[in-house]
Amino acid sequence: MTRARALGAAAATSAGAVLLSGCSGAVEVSVPGGADVDACADPAWPRTVSGLEPRETSAGSPAVAAWGDPAVVARCGVAAIPPTEVECIEVDGAGWVPEALSDGTRFVSFGRDPAVEVLVPSEYDPAPLLLPGFTAVADALPSNGLDCR
Repeated sequence: MTRARALGAAAATSAGAVLLSGCSGAVEVSVPGGADVDACADPAWPRTVSGLEPRETSAGSPAVAAWGDPAVVARCGVAAIPPTEVECIEVDGAGWVPEALSDGTRFVSFGRDPAVEVLVPSEYDPAPLLLPGFTAVADALPSNGLDCR
């Protein structure tokens, strides 16, 4: 199993929606259920992510984007994380809850409903260094009154 497929399989298990392609072609990824909110209609995705160029996705929706190979995948409109005892980190003023996957890390914005999900393959560790590019998208989503504090 390629690293991209392993990350995709783990994410599909935990996030229920993402399957990454191998080295070429479109990144196979589904559109999250909350992608119909205004902020996900035209998210301010970064042009590049840590120097990684954009990739085509199978989603056909502006709420989904990918960069690099293996792909860093971002989805706008995933289910919000409820108040939790798990780690919450703050990057550029946005809260993120990390979840270790078999071959990378899943980050979900905290305090937003719906939320942004960013899947970062382990090749790009330390993964939180890629999150600043997604702050604008997270900040555009409606606040649910929760924060990392």
